[in-house]
Amino acid sequence: MTEIDKVFKALADPSRRKLLDSLHAKNGQTLGALCNELEMARQSVTQHLGLLEEANLISVERQGREKLHYFNPVPIHEIYERWIRKFERPHLEAMHDLKTKLERK
Repeated sequence: MTEIDKVFKALADPSRRKLLDSLHAKNGQTLGALCNELEMARQSVTQHLGLLEEANLISVERQGREKLHYFNPVPIHEIYERWIRKFERPHLEAMHDLKTKLERK
């Protein structure tokens, strides 16, 4: 499985997206805090976090006995650059051209 496949697989699950939203809102959360946010068993959250880490969407830092989880937006930005940006460019150019033509009148 390629790196981008891992990212798409990780983003396909609503619980993992909710975890990313939670980390985006408050970076550096513990497993316990994330479990409370999702109202999900520790083991389930741990499995989801493992897939997110494998996809490089989160990084983990040990602080004493706890692990802190941090959101990594780079893979999502790469998806934007590869799959979204090129499709919105023609629309933005068309809107710019229309605006320019209307302003000339």
